[in-house]
Amino acid sequence: MKNLFFSVVVMGLAACSSTPPAPDWQLEAKGSMDRAVAAYLEGNSRVEAAELARARAQLSRTGRADLLGTAELLNCATRVASLVFEPCAAFEALRPDATPAQLAYANYLRGQAQPQDIALLPAPQRALALSAGSGAADPLPRLVAAGVLLQTGQASPAVITQAIDTASAQGWRRPLLAWLGVQARRAELGGDAAEAARLRRRIAITQGSAADAPKVLP
Repeated sequence: MKNLFFSVVVMGLAACSSTPPAPDWQLEAKGSMDRAVAAYLEGNSRVEAAELARARAQLSRTGRADLLGTAELLNCATRVASLVFEPCAAFEALRPDATPAQLAYANYLRGQAQPQDIALLPAPQRALALSAGSGAADPLPRLVAAGVLLQTGQASPAVITQAIDTASAQGWRRPLLAWLGVQARRAELGGDAAEAARLRRRIAITQGSAADAPKVLP
């Protein structure tokens, strides 16, 4: 998670780096965002909400909409990775002051990136967009790319399997459950009852006894 906040959306806090030690607000905001992202992906909504609130408070101290917009886009990216497709409302409130790169990334998260947006995307997303989701990338950008492909009806069985393997390897319960649910429903629609049953058993194991574990639609 060390470089997550800087590499997923290259338009925010990194621009504040300089030779002198980073100010406390920057370190605290980055730490809170890293923890918020991890908590959401792990399925811990309570911790995620608390850490996100701390990050927003630290970033708001700067009076810079671009920094706050970066955090909101990263927050929304975790939703796309977990197949929660909803408007990025907190970012939309900041849209009038957003940078072109932020607007391009927002379009990307909605599955509406235009050709002119691609060059403005962070390097991991740009590479994945140009390769239709293939190629090496860090885990979160890869899951985001897979979510974008699913939104646009372009997620192949290989993309879905790769998303499941990625989430599983990271121990990210929330996106794992979402992607297992997609694969299970496809197996059911394809008439493969044995495979669907196997996937439902895996879903049950993943949910375990965690009270906060996201639920998968039947």
